[in-house]
Amino acid sequence: MTRRNRPLVVVAVVILAVLAAAGYLLTRKGSSHPKAAATSTATAAGSSAPKPSAPKPSPPSGGAPAPSGTWVPADPALADVCRTKLPSQAQDTLGLIAKGGPYPYNRDGIVFENRENRLPRKADGYYHEFTVVTPGSNDRGTRRVVTGGTGEQYWSPDHYTTFQEIDPRC
Repeated sequence: MTRRNRPLVVVAVVILAVLAAAGYLLTRKGSSHPKAAATSTATAAGSSAPKPSAPKPSPPSGGAPAPSGTWVPADPALADVCRTKLPSQAQDTLGLIAKGGPYPYNRDGIVFENRENRLPRKADGYYHEFTVVTPGSNDRGTRRVVTGGTGEQYWSPDHYTTFQEIDPRC
């Protein structure tokens, strides 16, 4: 290598390093998180997933405090669904969540990672997922309830493609 080529080689190496770092960050954002792999491996190995406690009422989302007993959506941009409008199996799942189990599937209560950011962004471990039994299905089916750390609850009839926040008042 000649002295004239040395600065070009250094610049090329720096550019490659920057591109590699950017590529790593972009692919990491869309792929499985290492913690997720460890959680699913531990669950598959037979250890029991931590069971979340009973849901707490959703806190007000800002502004003046809501009167006691008033429900305030965690994300006003998300559609709401009345609890009584959910299928009976979803209501059964909500009852099990309130009691703290036992749950029919070993994956109930595991951390839901919200990778597609369809729910409000929160810290890792904030959301937990629960299966809603689908009559006639020979597996877990596609229906889920996802709970948040402060008690909010979400309904997904289509395996996390869409969500509605569950309104407990109706």
